[in-house]
Formats: sequence, structure tokens, C-alpha cells
Amino acid sequence: MLSSSKIKSVDFYRKIPRDLTEASLSGAGLSIIAALSMMLLFGMELSDYMTVNTSTSVVVDNSSDGEFLRIELNMSFPALSCEFASVDVSDVLGTNRLNITKTIRKFSIDPNLNPTGSEFHPGPIPTVTKHGDEADGEYGEGSVALTSATFDRYTHQYPILVVNFYAPWCYWSNRLKPSWEKTAKILKERYDPDLDGRILLASVDCTEEGDLCRRNHIQGYPSVRIFRKGSDIRDEHGHHDHESYYGERDTESLVQAMEALVAPIHLEARKLALEEKSENATASVKRPAPSAGGCRVEGFIRVKKVPGNLVISARSGSHSFDASQMNMSHVIYNLSFGKKITPRLMSEFKRLSPYLGRNINRLNGQQYITHQGDGDANVTIEHYLQVVKTEVISRRTSWEHKLVEEYEYTAHSSLAQNRHIPVAKFHFELSPMQVLITENSKSFSHFITNVCAIIGGVFTVAGILDSMLHTTMRLVKKVELGKNF
Repeated sequence: MLSSSKIKSVDFYRKIPRDLTEASLSGAGLSIIAALSMMLLFGMELSDYMTVNTSTSVVVDNSSDGEFLRIELNMSFPALSCEFASVDVSDVLGTNRLNITKTIRKFSIDPNLNPTGSEFHPGPIPTVTKHGDEADGEYGEGSVALTSATFDRYTHQYPILVVNFYAPWCYWSNRLKPSWEKTAKILKERYDPDLDGRILLASVDCTEEGDLCRRNHIQGYPSVRIFRKGSDIRDEHGHHDHESYYGERDTESLVQAMEALVAPIHLEARKLALEEKSENATASVKRPAPSAGGCRVEGFIRVKKVPGNLVISARSGSHSFDASQMNMSHVIYNLSFGKKITPRLMSEFKRLSPYLGRNINRLNGQQYITHQGDGDANVTIEHYLQVVKTEVISRRTSWEHKLVEEYEYTAHSSLAQNRHIPVAKFHFELSPMQVLITENSKSFSHFITNVCAIIGGVFTVAGILDSMLHTTMRLVKKVELGKNF
């Protein structure tokens, strides 16, 4: 066995008897400074260990083929009626989706952009296959031509006033005119305006009575409106002053629909009495008309991760639109890509990168307003969006896992005049590259090694300084005593 003396020979920390050591004020001062330095450097090392360290790189987008991207939108169109507002999506792969309604909601808004009621539900509009009778030149003029001066008087005089708002240049209006005039003549014979007076068919030329048509929020031609005297229609759609007719447009269908409107009205009292039977008979061809001329469009759509277009415009398969009167001014409240990130979660990830999330909703609060009559007719408003994906990856554990995925974009907008129907167009293009922010973990062993280096280094340097100071002070004392050395 090894003796204790041999074991003691390998002692790195041999002790000096206390009687052989000497304490000094300079040594005490250096010891205090060394201790404070150790504490300060230890605190700095601990802070650095606790601080999140990230690395940023640009790599090729790793999205899988066929993956979809969610687009959130919320914007108001002061001059686009919800009756015709359509959200369409197309892309370079040939996808073309028109009038998306499943995930889109519409609200009629007033000129101050405030909702005028509950959500606008036009319901499933029937496909019109009979757009009118063939013109034979013998139908004559059966409907009453209304103007701004006579419109209110007629709406208050007859329990039911059905008005055809048309434009002479419109193809669909001209298709409807023969059957409309024939229907008006038939109803005049059955319900004499002077003796019976329960229903009257009228017409308004929107090229002559522009103000009247705008007052009734007419944007597509022809638009058939049903006005009821003395009462507004109250149902699950909210409060409406009038309704829109969406049924077939041949004479037989029009007469049948008008008869269904007249049926519940008692001749003696000449007042409205809506009965369930009649309501069911006409429910498929009439819908509440928009109560205001503007529309707020909100919701989300899913698109492929390829260049494409989001287009909001007036659309109808059986109406015409006057491009010079269409105004696609809009205010954007939200237009973002990807899943919505809560503010709390975003604030947590901003500690990784202070620039994260700055351009998620780049167009938020932007207004694009044009005015009719000042050279801004037929104006299409286009937005070009370049979208970049950002991923945040954590490596704190033994494996990687994704913390967050977000999309930011740049936006450039322009106003262009053309001869087609104006639209609000958002062209989006995703970058083939993505930003990868990686959270790098720090080794605890590295932290311990640095702490030991701090303690040992400060202790050693303090010892060297103390030795130098002590030697210098001895030399000074010798000089003062005049000794030779």
C-alpha cells in the first residue's frame, strides 16, 4: 500500500503555515476588487447564457407540392353593392374559382362604412334560363315610366309596385323588355290600377334617372325591385325596404310570380297581409335587396402556393354593368397570409428577432378612394404583393421543432383606367426562398467552463498584481531607509 507521505507528495495545493504568511492592506483591497470582479463577470456570463441566440439563413422554400395557403381578408367597398359583390380566385395552374361564398361573409354598409344590419344573405340565386320573350313588335308599352318626381308617389299609392330598373344599351334589359311590357299589360287588365290597384308594374331608365337608380342602389341591369306599401319586410334577413326578383324573365313566369305577390292582399282593405302560403310560393325567386350601396367583405380563402390573383368585382350571369358608373374604391382592414398569430404569441417570438411580424399586414388601414366625375371613371385598382415565408425553429431540446410559421409581404399599388368593368385586383406571388430563424441552444458545460475560467483567471491575475504591488512597496521602503540592495 502507498504510504500517506507518498500520497501527500502529489498534493497540488500545499499549505503554508499561517505564521509564515503576512496580511496587508493592499492585499485586502485587491481581494475585495477580485471578488467584485468575479461576481460581475459571473453575472455577465449568466446573462449571456440565458439570452436567446439565433441564426438567420435564407433557404429554398420547403413547402410540399399541393400545399394550400390561407388568405385572411376584411375590406369595405363604399360603392359596391353586396347584391353583386363577388370574390374570385385564379392562379397560373389554371384554377379559376368564381363568387366564393362558403368562407366569405358580406355586410351592407352606409357611406360612413358602418354596417346597416346583419349579414347579407342573398341565398342561392336561381340560374335564369329564360331571359325574356322574342321581340315581335306587338307588345306595346304596358308599364308606367317613373321619374324621380313621380317615384315616391307611386310607391305610396300601390300596395305592390314592381319596378324594372334598366339601361337601353344593356343586352339583358332589351331581352327582358318584351316580356315585361306584356306582363304589365296583362296585370293591368286583371288588376285595373283605378278600380283594383293592388299591383302595378313600372320601369325606370337609369341612363335618364341616374340619381334615382343610385338612391335605390342599382348597379346591375336589369334589376327588378319589389316595393311594398306601408310596411317593410321583416324576416331572418333583417330589415329591408324592398326585395329583388331573381326568377325567370319570360311572360308566363313573370305573370305567375306577380300573381303570387297579389294573392295575400285583400281587395277590400288594400293592405299587406303576408301569409305563409304565398311567401313559400315566391321565396325561390325573390330575395331581400341590399339596404345600402356599399359592402364589407370579410372571411378567408385557401389558395395554392403559386402566383395567382384575388379579384373582387361586380359579377352576374344575367345582368349588365355600366363600367363608367362602377367605383371600386376600398378600405383595407386586414389582408394577411397564413394562419393568424395571436398578439401574445407574436410578442413572445419578437424576442428572437425584433423585425419579426412587421409586414404581416402591410396594407392594414390603407384607403384607395376614387371619385366619379373627376377623370377617375373605369378605374381598376391593382395591388402587387410579394410574399415571403418565415419559419422559426427551436433547438433547445435534442431534436428540432417548428415554433411558428408566418408570411410577410411587400405591396405596390396602382390605379389604371381601362374599358372593362373595374375591379379590385390583388396579384400575389410567393417567393421560392424562405427565411429560416433558428434558436440555438447553449451548452451548460460550456457555461460551467467559462465560470471556472472567470474565477481562476481573476484569482490568478489578482495574485500576480498583489505580488507585484508587494514587491514594489518593499523596494520603496528600502529606498526610504537608505539601505543598499
